Amino acid sequence: MIATTEYDRLRESAGLVDRSYRGKLRLTGTEAAEYLQGQITNDVEALEPGSGCYAALLTHKGKMAADMRVLRGADFIWLDTEPVALPVIARNASMYSIGRDVQSEDVSERYAILSLIGPAARDALDVAPPEQEHAWVEGEHGMYVATDLGVDVICLTTDADGVRAALGIEAVSEDAAECVRIESGRPRLGLDMGSETMPQEAGLNDRAVSFTKGCYVGQETVARLHYKGKPNRHLRGLRLSEPASHGDEVRSGDRVVGQIGSATISPVHGPIALAVLRREVGPGDEVKVGGSGADAVVAAPPFSG
Repeated sequence: MIATTEYDRLRESAGLVDRSYRGKLRLTGTEAAEYLQGQITNDVEALEPGSGCYAALLTHKGKMAADMRVLRGADFIWLDTEPVALPVIARNASMYSIGRDVQSEDVSERYAILSLIGPAARDALDVAPPEQEHAWVEGEHGMYVATDLGVDVICLTTDADGVRAALGIEAVSEDAAECVRIESGRPRLGLDMGSETMPQEAGLNDRAVSFTKGCYVGQETVARLHYKGKPNRHLRGLRLSEPASHGDEVRSGDRVVGQIGSATISPVHGPIALAVLRREVGPGDEVKVGGSGADAVVAAPPFSG
């Protein structure tokens, strides 16, 4: 059960979540941006130093192989991702940068990521990044990166304890942070989307896909679906009559229309979940979840009211 005090802190002031478990890769070399431009879904070459984006690495069939945050520096490109996706991205960098001036280094152990979540997150910083998500600045404690829910501080692992103390923001649990993420309707790789998911099905096109840049792996399928097709599935929210678990089947009548991705018990909304569901199931429809056949109502994320 999520502590109401932690949840209230994230909603009303700020809390700190250690996300140092994320995989981290640093690219350098004069052709690093050009290499990445031909591999991932968003426009890396358009980024100025101090800016960033969210992007996906796809299979040739346009399905998710990895997702990542991309930050551009004056002489480097920073990538961080879910741990399960790091080997995929590192392997791609090793294979497809051959013959280019590109060096990739796994810096996962060298750097920590401290996520400050909440409306007062910026108050703890000596300098705040621009409001735009993924914009970043160098501060006293490292890189300060704007997120959808606050600011991430990227610092040396050896400095992490001192940075926590200097920031003075009380730690909260990952469960509390996940609750806020699920309420906001943002899917997570490995939970809400995976190797059978296309970006549009997970609601990622606006955030992760550029339709004006040059070619990249999986582009043809993604563009064709965007301009001419209708996705078979859509990311939905579910308001549940009782708690659900990751992997629980979602049924409409006798038909399985999807599975539960992320699930939580929100202090405000009660049991809720995210799921990628077949397109015939839309907001307002009633479905059944899990072996018990719990009632649920489909909603369009984010959750509100």
